[in-house]
Amino acid sequence: MPLLPKGTCFVSKIFRPASNAGSTLCSRYPSPMADKGKLKIFLSYAPGVGKTYQLLDEAHRRQRRGQKVVVAAVDTGNRPSTQGMLEGFTVVLPAPGGGLDLDAIVAAEPEVAVVDDLATRNPDTARVACRWQEVEELLKRGVNVLATLDVSHLESLADDVRDITGEAVEERVPDRLLHEAYEVEIVDLPVRALINRIDRGDVYPGRELTDKEKSYFREGNLVALREMALREAAGRVDEDLIEYRREKRIEKPWAAQDRVMICISPTRSSLRLIRRGWRMGQRMHGEVLAIHVEDGSNPGEHAAKILEEDFALCARLGIETMRVKGDLASSLVKHARDRNVTAVILGHPERSRLQELLKPSILTELARELRTVDIIVVSTETAPQ
Repeated sequence: MPLLPKGTCFVSKIFRPASNAGSTLCSRYPSPMADKGKLKIFLSYAPGVGKTYQLLDEAHRRQRRGQKVVVAAVDTGNRPSTQGMLEGFTVVLPAPGGGLDLDAIVAAEPEVAVVDDLATRNPDTARVACRWQEVEELLKRGVNVLATLDVSHLESLADDVRDITGEAVEERVPDRLLHEAYEVEIVDLPVRALINRIDRGDVYPGRELTDKEKSYFREGNLVALREMALREAAGRVDEDLIEYRREKRIEKPWAAQDRVMICISPTRSSLRLIRRGWRMGQRMHGEVLAIHVEDGSNPGEHAAKILEEDFALCARLGIETMRVKGDLASSLVKHARDRNVTAVILGHPERSRLQELLKPSILTELARELRTVDIIVVSTETAPQ
């Protein structure tokens, strides 16, 4: 059996507690077609760290234990060590129109399907747009899935990744897949070790890096992305501890639940606000809701498109949304009080000093009326989403 690539370090394996608390962790994967399958994600911060190798190494271990494993999608990157790891597996070819052949995978009756890179976007001729959607379908059909993911593809981190790398990531995966996964394994490697791999040609063998790749693999970028991945791991540990305490009925004096209210504007994109608010709610283990106040006027085609994109992102992140009519300030104050909101997030006001003198801004009014609520102002969008 090949050894793991030198320098690879697995920080932690994080399990989602299961309802059958009497069983052991390693036996909680259901048999084929039994209810919903379970997802294990190998998470890292950049290509070349070793996710795919570790994915296949795990698949080999399962196969040696007698589980039936099929490979549904793997990108070896033309790396000989990774290509060699495919030996001994049944490989299911892609569907005729592209993407995973879900019917063929299910027909093989596997206990585990191996699916590399959840963020992959399928051809236009495929059944669905993205690979993560196909994985959700496999899970619904009772197939357990081993998958990989780079932290930069998480939907809620899109703004942070763009700020770090200067590039918008188009292939995004809803955070719920990571948060609902049964197990997350962090595949980590020191940044200098990854850069050395790239310089030796181990990550992209046989070719030079593109200008875009050279920019992405700058040391400062990698350090920030690595920190992001480790933070996600730390947050997952915290979530699982809370879930475990609830499952075991361990008493603890819980504080009143935090609630974050995001104020959506039709005049400019609120995508950054929504992602920031969602992540804040996750850190506080609280509820998140988004509100748009309509003043009765026709928003126009541009504003309608902005709102459509904002509410679509809320749906992908599972955020409750509200559309209300009335005065902006009084409506926000009323709903913040009615829902016992603990934090309000809104965009930075775009007002001149004269406008501030003639009429207080919404920020001023909220701060005056909601004295026990945190008011958080987020910078406006600086680039297209």
